[in-house]
Amino acid sequence: MSARNPRHRLLRWGLPRTPRATENILTFVVVTVLTVAVTRALLAATGFPQVGGDSLHVAHVLWGGLLMAVAVVLALSFAGPLVRPWVAFVGGVGFGLFIDEVGKFLTSDNDYFFAPAPMIMYATVVVLMVAVDALHGRRPHHGTEYVAAAADHAVAGVAGGLSAQRRATAEDLLARGAHARGRAEVEALLAAIPPDEDEVPDPVTAAVYRLRHLFQAVATERRATVVTSVLLVLVAAGTATTAAATFGAGPVWAEIVVAASVVLSLAACVRAWTILRSDRYAAVQWLRRGVLVNLLITQVGLFRIAPWPATACLLLALATLGVVAAEKHRLERDHAAPA
Repeated sequence: MSARNPRHRLLRWGLPRTPRATENILTFVVVTVLTVAVTRALLAATGFPQVGGDSLHVAHVLWGGLLMAVAVVLALSFAGPLVRPWVAFVGGVGFGLFIDEVGKFLTSDNDYFFAPAPMIMYATVVVLMVAVDALHGRRPHHGTEYVAAAADHAVAGVAGGLSAQRRATAEDLLARGAHARGRAEVEALLAAIPPDEDEVPDPVTAAVYRLRHLFQAVATERRATVVTSVLLVLVAAGTATTAAATFGAGPVWAEIVVAASVVLSLAACVRAWTILRSDRYAAVQWLRRGVLVNLLITQVGLFRIAPWPATACLLLALATLGVVAAEKHRLERDHAAPA
């Protein structure tokens, strides 16, 4: 066992983290946000109909609870990693339908249009992502976690064989856990599993890979910083314009938070450009900080003031973060590559 990467208590408890956890949880969060936006748009377009007639009201929170139950049943029913993207998708739709009605359960008159509701929904998502980062983003994966993830693929393959893509994924995980306990045994098990291209359709993972390739195509050495800076400035400009156009419509604290955080985001962008030539990686980190300020602080205030413009700014900020992440990954890969 490496002294520089000791086994965490979670591993001693038998709780290895899956390397794709952040990706699956991000899918859950994005689907949740999109479900809320689509639900509110459809209700507004149809005049907010009441399902159930005069005597009953079948609120969509009930459908959300049902879909979350379906996601839990899927997660508890099947071994292997193939079901998790579907759990993330179905659970995200369910949670979106559930949290969309938060205003009804925080007000004495069941007010769906409770003004702070969009901010509460977004703040919930922010807290969730901060918790995920604390669990997955601040401690590197131990070698045994990569081996456990490869074994997870092997578990699915024992029953149904392995497609070429799944086998390549498992072998890549094994390579990352090169000196971990159990690696040789999992490698032998994978070698004994026959090939089989017939597997559960996975449109969620396919969409994630396409987005990743798109961000990687944008994040070239010449264009990444410029594109990221332009997107960040557009997000800041859109935020500032929305705040100015709706001045006085929201609470004073929200307007102060939006104005101060926009300044911080732009300051991070300026700092990135001042050190770009001397330290490109540090410049990318400053751009990342600027985007995170927008996502974690600015958007909370903006959702309290103007939810629909905030949704547009949120999508643009997420695209900016995707480009930053791709450029950061490229720089780390180039630095790790042998000379």
